[in-house]
Amino acid sequence: MTDTPQLHLFDEATRVTAGDSRWQGRTSPDYWAFVGPFGGVTAATVLRALIQHPQIQGDPLAVTVNYCAPIAEGPFDLDVRLVKANRSSQHWLVELSQGGTDPATLATAVFAERRPSWSHQPAPMPDTPPFDQVKRHPNTHVGWTKQYDFRFVDGPPDYGASATAGPFSSYSRLWLSDRKPRKLDCLSLLSMSDAFFPRVFQARSEVVPFGTVSLTTYFHVSREELATENITHVLATADAKLFNRSYHDQNSELWSPSGKLLATTTQIAYFKA
Repeated sequence: MTDTPQLHLFDEATRVTAGDSRWQGRTSPDYWAFVGPFGGVTAATVLRALIQHPQIQGDPLAVTVNYCAPIAEGPFDLDVRLVKANRSSQHWLVELSQGGTDPATLATAVFAERRPSWSHQPAPMPDTPPFDQVKRHPNTHVGWTKQYDFRFVDGPPDYGASATAGPFSSYSRLWLSDRKPRKLDCLSLLSMSDAFFPRVFQARSEVVPFGTVSLTTYFHVSREELATENITHVLATADAKLFNRSYHDQNSELWSPSGKLLATTTQIAYFKA
């Protein structure tokens, strides 16, 4: 008799089950943030429900998640609907709600058939020391951050400086992986696209009230291509262009160690400072 392999914590946190008309999921204490679950895991849970849907075709091309209200600890429902489909793409809508209330999260997703074509990547991968030559950031012991391995090359969190001395650079460059290594797939890639310390924390060198309002991630490789990369970590960059009237943007890139741009992402976030 052999033991059943234990699921990775990420797979436990993003597990969904199919129902008669809705899918079900549950929040995970292992990926908890300030007032609710880590937004990256919420996005990945939505994507898992789509990937497991019997009508799905193609690969994820774009996923937008709007965080409307905090998600309470416990179970939630996912209303998954195919809005429009043609020969090459599908457009989906997902509503996450709890107890029959108004949606706490609204998501849209585009899946597409990625056919062979001319390819060109004009963007160069940032010049960076290899993953195993960069030290792990030691101060990630709270909530969801303890589930990731952050190895900063530029812009590590430093919240001890005087805010009056800033603003400071909002740019970070780092290697990022699950703390317990897990082969990268589109689910973990989506979650990692939100796994950056808020840029306002960087710019002000202090922690302030913060929340992501909307996140969009664009996938630049198919699931087959991502599996071929056979990697457990990515090189990530994150920066912001403007902080103004309680909101700021954040734009990020996720690269494979081989130099392939896997995903780009942008978000708009609320802050109070």
